[in-house]
Amino acid sequence: MKAVLVRSLDPSRLVELTHDLPAHAVGEAAFVLRAMARRFPPGTVHLVVVDPGVGGRRAPIVIACRDGSFLVGPDNGVLYPLAAVLGIREVRRIRPRPEDSAVRVGTTFDGRDVFAPAAARLALGERAAALGPRHRPHPLRVPSAVRTADGGRGEVVHVDHFGNLITNVPSEWVPPSAEWIAVFVGRSRPRRVRKALSYEALGRGGLGVLASSFGTLELAVAEGRAERRLRVGTGTPIRLDWTAVRGR
Repeated sequence: MKAVLVRSLDPSRLVELTHDLPAHAVGEAAFVLRAMARRFPPGTVHLVVVDPGVGGRRAPIVIACRDGSFLVGPDNGVLYPLAAVLGIREVRRIRPRPEDSAVRVGTTFDGRDVFAPAAARLALGERAAALGPRHRPHPLRVPSAVRTADGGRGEVVHVDHFGNLITNVPSEWVPPSAEWIAVFVGRSRPRRVRKALSYEALGRGGLGVLASSFGTLELAVAEGRAERRLRVGTGTPIRLDWTAVRGR
């Protein structure tokens, strides 16, 4: 994909956001993309390839956003949450040019053969309308947490490179006075864990709840992996209670 892009674009303008998301995890990728890519400047061309349906019936699309940005990738929902934040202006189904189709090898690498050429064309100033006909995108909603009388209920939406469990429960929900939180993960018994401002404050091997860089709560083990400690992953239900827990 980079080889295709740098044939026509300045390599110094390419930013690789992540390559370590789980394969086929469309929902998790959509959450990460919405959280991270929205910080890029208006007019950015975002190229996203999390595409378990490659070569199948899902459409290759470009979403033109109201801030001048473009989202290029498969129409499986991965682009939709970010597009909803940036504002959708129009959606086009990518129709590869004959010169691109002529060099296509197989049907399993649309990132190289379809999406990268389209992204390069947009970065060079071509209008989205030139890439193909109008299209109605497949929506995908990132799951939302529910605020309860004693805390919040949601799920693990991302496991990061360090094994931290990123939830969809907003960190701003936790009152500053809370020091301990009862954590219910899946069907397991509640764990009483510390709310901390940093990994260092937990002490090596300590399990705690922190405000993540996503603006939501995360479960972390300092210098360890929370997903192994708790034996859970993306999609696991989680409930947090910070009203009934007192100190040690």
